[in-house]
Amino acid sequence: MLLRPPCCRSRAAEMDGPVAQEGDAHGVYQLATMLMELDVEDENSQLLAADALYRLGRLDDAHKSLLVALSRRPQATPVLARLALLQLRRGFSYDANQLVKKVVHSGDTACLQPTLDVFRHEDRLLLQSHCHTRALSILRAKPSGVDREAHTREAIAYLSLAIFAAGTEASESLLVRARCYGLLGQKKTAVFDFNSVLRARPGNVQALCGRALVYLALDQLQDAVDDVISALRLDPGTVVPEIRSLRPEARVPLTQGLHSRCRALLSQTLDMGVSLGDEDTQGLLAVGQALTRIDATQPSWHLLLVDTLLVLGSYEEASAPLQEALCSTRPPEAARARRGLLQLKKGAVPAAVQDLQCLAEADAQDLRFLLQLLAASERHSVAQAAAQEASTLLDTGHPRWALGYCSLAVLAGGGRTCHLRLRAACLAELREVDRALQDLDHVIREGAGDGDLARRAEDFSSRGRLLLSLGDEEGATRAFAQALELSPALAQSRLWAQPGQAPRASMFLRLGQCCLEEQRYGEALTGPQSGLLVNPHHGRLRRLKARTQRETASGCRLL
Repeated sequence: MLLRPPCCRSRAAEMDGPVAQEGDAHGVYQLATMLMELDVEDENSQLLAADALYRLGRLDDAHKSLLVALSRRPQATPVLARLALLQLRRGFSYDANQLVKKVVHSGDTACLQPTLDVFRHEDRLLLQSHCHTRALSILRAKPSGVDREAHTREAIAYLSLAIFAAGTEASESLLVRARCYGLLGQKKTAVFDFNSVLRARPGNVQALCGRALVYLALDQLQDAVDDVISALRLDPGTVVPEIRSLRPEARVPLTQGLHSRCRALLSQTLDMGVSLGDEDTQGLLAVGQALTRIDATQPSWHLLLVDTLLVLGSYEEASAPLQEALCSTRPPEAARARRGLLQLKKGAVPAAVQDLQCLAEADAQDLRFLLQLLAASERHSVAQAAAQEASTLLDTGHPRWALGYCSLAVLAGGGRTCHLRLRAACLAELREVDRALQDLDHVIREGAGDGDLARRAEDFSSRGRLLLSLGDEEGATRAFAQALELSPALAQSRLWAQPGQAPRASMFLRLGQCCLEEQRYGEALTGPQSGLLVNPHHGRLRRLKARTQRETASGCRLL
C-alpha cells in the first residue's frame, strides 16, 4: 500500500489525493502496530511501522522506531539506510554520514531498492547528492598503489548507493562509476554503466567518449571510432581535449582509425557516385576539424579535411586547410596534387598538370581519387596536356621527368592505348623493362581488332626489343615474327636497325630449329619464313624451311 503507484489507487483515493494517501499510511501503521504486539521481535513489522510514520510526516517518531530496531541488530543495513535518509532529511549531516559509511562498508545492497522506494523523490535525491559528493572526495584524494584500488572500490560503493537513490536520474553517478571500473580494469562492467547512461540519454557526449576509450582498451577499434564520431558530431569541444590527453599508444590508433574510416567513406561515395548524407557530412567535417586540432603538424589530417570539402564542392573553403599542409619547406606530393586540382578548377591547366603529375608515380590510388572529382571534360584536358608535356620531355632527353606526366596521362585518359605506348617508350628508356612490357601487353590486347596493321607491327617490334633486353630470345623472336606477319616492310626496317641483320637471322634460325626438334611443325615453319622475309638469301634458313616442309608433309621426322 505504501509503494503502489498512483495508477493502482482507487478512483476515490485519486479524487481525495494526499488525504487518501495519508489514510493508507494510517492503515499500514495500525496493521504494523498490531503485528508488533503479536511478536515484539519481528523486525519487518518494526520497519513497516517506521515507514508508515515517515509517510505520515512523523519523522521523530519514525527515527525512534528505527533506533529500537537498530538496538536489536546494530549492523542491519535496512535500518541503517532508513536512518541515514531520515537524518539527511532532518538536517543532521554528520550522523547521516556515519550511517552511510556503515551501509557502504556492510556491502549488503540487496535490500536498498525496496528500502529507498518508500522514501519521497526529494529525499532520495538528498542521499544521492551526499553519496556522489563523498565518492568524488575519495577519488580526489588520489592515493597510490594498493590504497588507490581500495579507495576506488570505496568510491564505487558510495556511487552504487547514489545510483540506487537517484533511480532514473543517475547519469552523473553512473558516469563516475564507469570510470572507476575502468581504472580497476573491469572494462565490461564499465561498458555496462556507460550503456545505462546512453539508454537514458543517447546524446551524452561524456558517456560516448568514455565508452570509446573502454572499447579501445578492449581492442574494439571500430566500436571506439563509431562512438568518437558520434560524440564529435555533438560536441567537438569536449571530445578533442579527451583525445589529446590520451597516451600516444592509445591516441595514435584512435586517430588513425578515424582517418581510415573517413577515407573509406569518401572513396566509397565517389566510387558509387552518390551524394553524402547530412549525418555523414557532419561526421566527416567534425572528424577532419578535430584531427587538425589534435595534431596540427600532421599533413594527412589537413588533407582529409581538404578532401571532404572537395567532395562537397566547397573549393574556396578547401584552400585554408590546404595551405596548412603546404606550409612545410617540402610539401608532400599529395598536398601539391590537391593544389593542382584547385588550379584546374580555376582554368589553369598547365599549372594543374605540373602539380598533379608529382603524385602519379608516388601514389596512383590517391591520384585516381582526385581524378574522380573532375568532370569528363576536365580529365580529357589533363590527359592531353600531360601527354604533350611528356612527349616534349622525351624528345629533349629527359625520360625521368617525363614519367610522371606519362602516368598522369594514362590515369586521366582512362588507359588509352596512345598514352600507354607513350609511357612504355619512357619506361624503356629508363630500363624499367617489366613495367614497359605490362603497358605494351595491354596495348596489344586492346588493339587485337585494330585495323592499323603498321601500328600493331610497331607494338610487337617494341615488345620484341624489350624481351631481348631481358634475355628472352625465344619470346623476342616470336614477337618479331608477329610484327613481320602484320607489316613486313615496317618490321624489316625496325629489325635492320635493332638488333641488326646477322643477329636477327640467327634468332629466327634457332627458333625454327628448336620447334622442329620438338615436332611443333607449325611454329617451326614460322622461324625460317619470317627470317627469309628480312634476308631472302640466308642459306641455312632456306634449308631449314625445306626440311620443315618435308617433315610436315610426310608426317615423320628425318634423322
